[in-house]
Amino acid sequence: MALSSTTSGDTQVITVHCDRIDAAMAIQFKEDMRAQTDDTAHRIILDLSSVEFIDSSGLGAIVASMKQLEEGCRLDLAGLHPVVRKVFRLTRMDTVFDLFPSLDDALTAGADQ
Repeated sequence: MALSSTTSGDTQVITVHCDRIDAAMAIQFKEDMRAQTDDTAHRIILDLSSVEFIDSSGLGAIVASMKQLEEGCRLDLAGLHPVVRKVFRLTRMDTVFDLFPSLDDALTAGADQ
């Protein structure tokens, strides 16, 4: 699983560089997220713009990644393809995460808060 990370102020952006997060990748995704997470960030934006497919294991891995964050840190999701957004909507995880159409939208929303 290829992830990259940048931090600006108290916001960290973690970008996923693969086209799917599924059962075959879920464990590695969780491990890589744990390794990439910056403990000083108050907000993490997961850029999913390259991800075209996610299954229940991938969804579970993202939820697990959110739960392992420090108290007071939030995980927002950006750049969801329609199929991926639909999975979040059908599972009602769109009520748990803030979903943004693009990384720029997520960054702008963070600047307003």
